[in-house]
Amino acid sequence: HTWNSSVSQVGPYIAVITNRTTNVVIRGTMLFSVGVFLALVLNLLQVQRNVTLFPPDVLSSVFSSAWWVPPCCGSASALIGLLYPCIDHCLGEPHKLKREWSSVMRCVAVFVGINHASAKVDFANNVQLSLTLAALSIGLWWTFDRSRSGFGLGVGIALLATLVTQLLVYNGVFQYTSPDFLYIRSWLPCIFFAGVITIGNIGRQLALYECKVVQEKIHQD
Repeated sequence: HTWNSSVSQVGPYIAVITNRTTNVVIRGTMLFSVGVFLALVLNLLQVQRNVTLFPPDVLSSVFSSAWWVPPCCGSASALIGLLYPCIDHCLGEPHKLKREWSSVMRCVAVFVGINHASAKVDFANNVQLSLTLAALSIGLWWTFDRSRSGFGLGVGIALLATLVTQLLVYNGVFQYTSPDFLYIRSWLPCIFFAGVITIGNIGRQLALYECKVVQEKIHQD
């Protein structure tokens, strides 16, 4: 009843739009905004601890971040968040876990916590840190996702993002302090994997909400 009443309250300002393309644009814009926000907050954590070093001229900008970081992360978030529901639909693999916004918010909190650990917690060595973050990231997937498509996409996109980061560092766009794996930190793929799972969960929840709102509108008509 609580879910239905919340849909009824919020429904009128979204449910008037039933055009699929427009709904995708709305979801993409929301995901882009989430990606930009997370990029600013998480990059601030990394820069404060001198994990990442940007050239001095870019640090005067907002949140000590290079201007291109938030838009790139926002675009990637929109793409990933829209891709996850599509893959689920194509594979016919519905999400088995209970889907609620509270669960999505917990997933975001755990993701931010993993980032916080990578920047603030001191480990004996990088191998110990990388193994800990890998375990936390897989735990995040097991707790909030558990789908094969989610795991596969997470690993694939994390590897691609790691490769892009290596190219950026190699070309001097920014650098990591104490790199221990091909110009970067060895735990970076774990962070990317956890981020992909988190954004995928948000994308799935937005798609589910859109579906419920449209069904509600059809039922009312």
